Amino acid sequence: MNTKLHHLLLAGTALCLAACTSTRSKSPTAAAPSAESQDDYDVATQISDPLEPLNRATFVMNDKIYKWLLTPVSKTYTVVLPAGVRDCIDNVYENAKFPVRFVNSGLQGKFNRAGKEVQKFAVNTFAGFGGIIKQSDRIPSLTGVPSEDTGQTLAKWGVGHGPYLVLPLLGPSSARETLGLAGDYALDPINWGFVLTGDADDWAWIPSTGNTIRALPLQLERYNDTTATAIDPYTAVRSTFVQNRNSAAAE
Repeated sequence: MNTKLHHLLLAGTALCLAACTSTRSKSPTAAAPSAESQDDYDVATQISDPLEPLNRATFVMNDKIYKWLLTPVSKTYTVVLPAGVRDCIDNVYENAKFPVRFVNSGLQGKFNRAGKEVQKFAVNTFAGFGGIIKQSDRIPSLTGVPSEDTGQTLAKWGVGHGPYLVLPLLGPSSARETLGLAGDYALDPINWGFVLTGDADDWAWIPSTGNTIRALPLQLERYNDTTATAIDPYTAVRSTFVQNRNSAAAE
């Protein structure tokens, strides 16, 4: 595999897993499984899936990669680094993604939100020691600002999902969200060194790979929560993906 493509896949894995997974509530009633399955089906029909046989085969392959490769990496990461250290690493990476949120807030005409992103970045960078401490959480007006990405911008502009896609390694997506993922990748400074130099023999691959590893524990937990009790894990993940992306676009 081309080395540059390899690192693009590594960086994109965390992004797609984050978009496609969430914790689902479980009803204590006996009738809940069939009701939940119907809800899954209703949501799933909101996106076309003309490549379902191929998507299902890719889904099975990805599931094995997540369980056999990424899960051990994730567990090693959580064992080696204490929770407090992992939180600081998450804060630094999320702070660095400021251009993704700022640019897409502006492209959607959400200028007040774009202004808050500037404030958050300034506070966390200068008062939070480069983003290690998320000082913006101490300021009520800057707490809970919805995050914006390129996929949401395309949805705001009226671009539909298009066909549902399960990308190798990257997981659930759609034609629109795949384009959005490429936009997020290009806007994220974490990837700029690799994108600009194209040289995998220097330090440039480290930030994007680190971003993938640090995001794995939470995203794999959500993925497992989504698939663990599902009658059809493929449909459950597809439905959750559509729900999450539609909800994000509506914020």
